[in-house]
Amino acid sequence: MARSHGSSTRRAGSVASLRNIKTPARVAKLVMEQTDHIMLAGEGALRFAKAYGFQEENLLTERARLAWLVWKKSLRDNRGHNNWGPGLDAPDGKTSASLRDAFPEVDEATWAWASEVARRPPTGTINCLALNSKGEISGVTTTSGLAWKIPGRVGDSPIIGAGLYVDQDVGAAGSTGRGEENIRVAGAHTIVENMRHGMEPREACIDALKRVARNYNGNREKLAKFDLSFYALRKDGQYGGASLWSGRKFAVNTGTGSRHEDAAHLLERKN
Repeated sequence: MARSHGSSTRRAGSVASLRNIKTPARVAKLVMEQTDHIMLAGEGALRFAKAYGFQEENLLTERARLAWLVWKKSLRDNRGHNNWGPGLDAPDGKTSASLRDAFPEVDEATWAWASEVARRPPTGTINCLALNSKGEISGVTTTSGLAWKIPGRVGDSPIIGAGLYVDQDVGAAGSTGRGEENIRVAGAHTIVENMRHGMEPREACIDALKRVARNYNGNREKLAKFDLSFYALRKDGQYGGASLWSGRKFAVNTGTGSRHEDAAHLLERKN
C-alpha cells in the first residue's frame, strides 16, 4: 500500500492491497495525476498499474516464506491445538512435528532469523515529507503492510488523513506503526490541524499520541502491545517527530546532509 499527496495542486492519490508491484508509491502518484479518483484497491489497482507498464514481480523471498511457515506452525489455541500441524491422531502421539527437521537444507543463521521474525515480525513503513525552495510541501507514505494480517486488511498508510495529510497553508504529517490505532484518531489530519491552531510540530504529534492513549484509558499494559510514531513538517520548515514509546529516532535532511534525531515520546519504556 502507498500514497502520494501534496504539492501546490492540493491533490492526493493512493493504492491499497496492491500485490506484486515493487513501487506502489509510483502507482499512487499516477492515481493522483492521471485520474479523478483518490484511491484504487486490490485487483483494480493492479490492473491500473499494469496498464501504465508496471510489471508484476514475485516479492516473496525464500527467507520470508520460511519465516511465515515457522509462524504458521507456531499457532496454537488455548488447548495447544494447531490446525496447520499434525493432528491428535499423528503416529506415536506426536501432536507437533519439528519444523526444523522439515528444512534440513536451511543453515542455522537463516533458521534463527526466521524464528525471530515469526515471533517479532519487523515493520516496513516509510513516511517522507518534503518542502522545496518554492515553499511547496509533498509527502508519501509507503508500506508492505502488517505481517501475518488477515488478507484484505488495510492499514493507515493509504488513508487520507491517517497515514499522510498535506495542507499547503499549514504543513504535513505522516505516520509509521500500528495503523489501526492511527486510523481511530485520524492522526495525520489531527496533527496538521493542531499546527494550524498554533502548536509546534512536536507538540502536535504528542497531542495525537495522547488521543491514542486515551482510547485505552491510559492502560500501559495494553498500550505496550504496539507502538506508533508521527512526523510533522510545518510550512516554515520547522519539523518534529514523536512516538508512543521512548527509544525511536527519525531521519532529517535540511539540505546540508542527513542525520538521525531522537523522537519525542509520550511513554517511557521500562527495561
